[in-house]
Amino acid sequence: MVQLFITVVMVIGNVLAYANDRNQSTKEKSEKGTLSADIPVKWSKMTLKILKGTPGGSPTYGSRSLGYMGITMYESVVHGNTSYKSLAGQLNGLASLPQPEKNLKYNWAISLNASQAYLLKQLYEQTSASNKASIDSLENAIYQSEANKEVAQRSATYGQEIAKAIFEWSKTDGGYQGYKRNFDSTYALPSDGGSWQAPPKGQSPVALPLHPFWGKNRTFVSANGELEVPKKIPYSYKKDSDYYSQMYEVYKMRSTLTQEQKEIANWWGDDPSETFSPPGHSYNLATITIVTARADFFKATQTYAKVGMAVADAFINCWKCKYYYHAQRPWYFIFYNIATLWDLYWPEPPFPAFYSGHAAQAAAAATVLANIYGTRFQLTDDSHVGRPMDTERVVEYKARKFNSFWQVAIETADSRMYGGIHTCHDNEVGLKEGTKIGNNVNALSWQI
Repeated sequence: MVQLFITVVMVIGNVLAYANDRNQSTKEKSEKGTLSADIPVKWSKMTLKILKGTPGGSPTYGSRSLGYMGITMYESVVHGNTSYKSLAGQLNGLASLPQPEKNLKYNWAISLNASQAYLLKQLYEQTSASNKASIDSLENAIYQSEANKEVAQRSATYGQEIAKAIFEWSKTDGGYQGYKRNFDSTYALPSDGGSWQAPPKGQSPVALPLHPFWGKNRTFVSANGELEVPKKIPYSYKKDSDYYSQMYEVYKMRSTLTQEQKEIANWWGDDPSETFSPPGHSYNLATITIVTARADFFKATQTYAKVGMAVADAFINCWKCKYYYHAQRPWYFIFYNIATLWDLYWPEPPFPAFYSGHAAQAAAAATVLANIYGTRFQLTDDSHVGRPMDTERVVEYKARKFNSFWQVAIETADSRMYGGIHTCHDNEVGLKEGTKIGNNVNALSWQI
């Protein structure tokens, strides 16, 4: 009974603490000036709204945007907490950033607010007028929360200066305005055995390769740009080969899919034309983690910076590998070598197979999140709750529960095999490469 009483008291205490935390919004929660993560969370949600609601989106361009949004969020407030360290001078090509004036007061929530509003409108200059109005509305509402207009103006100006400096830096990475050149009609695909061809029934209405030169872009972390392209299993149509075995496993999987596996394939499908894409899903998992852990303001900004850069670098490295090997996907091999009547569960995306981008970005995100919040962390992913039922596949979008970030990464990778999109080898290599990328993000000097 005593233990039960203690447990009840602890639960009540946690509930009250959580309610208190939620109610304080941007106000100080303690004498140390700890701020709520409310403002960073609001901007992450706005970012994903714009990412999802802007036509012509791609996982490549979306990942890049999240990388810059995350690092800008962090750098706009980093000088407000002596425990954290600016990444200027550490990131690839970013030598310096504007500094706040000494001995003057700043409202760091206002600084973050201004930085996110400015950069989001620059990265998504092509978005609708109504989306831009939503950005302005959120910015104005948060700006008005500071009663001291001198402090508000100073803070907003500083946030904009950070965003402008980072935006100028972004223009030189190779992916600037990448949404204008999603598909390249001049890119020559190889025609030898085992090479990728545009799918006859693909995810994209355009039968051209997506961003074939994305792998040449500058990575955020120099060490990630120096990683070697991993080796793949050599192509072979012979039945006793490892390559054939990998494809045959995908072929057999299609006929034995359980309802659970179908739900997993749908949950992590993240078609950019319908959702906020795979990197957006990882950015939303960062939000779920922040809210679940009740992280403070500065820890939240660090979380978004790490996840944003991790998924951005993961897509650069993955695309470098995809257009190095030009590896075919399972459908084409199975059609010509195993069974002509076999069909995918999930539509094929418009780029080569090896290695899995889903697996790589999920592993990179899991690696940085575990570094901040621990390897054992319970979370509920409700990213797609509310989506209409997939009547064609008879699948509902129900929240998924996990006990660790790595469990999330593994399920993300598995989802692509369930969909018939990737082999086990694609996924395994993707998870390994994503882990390397996340570790390199973690290795930066984040704290003093």
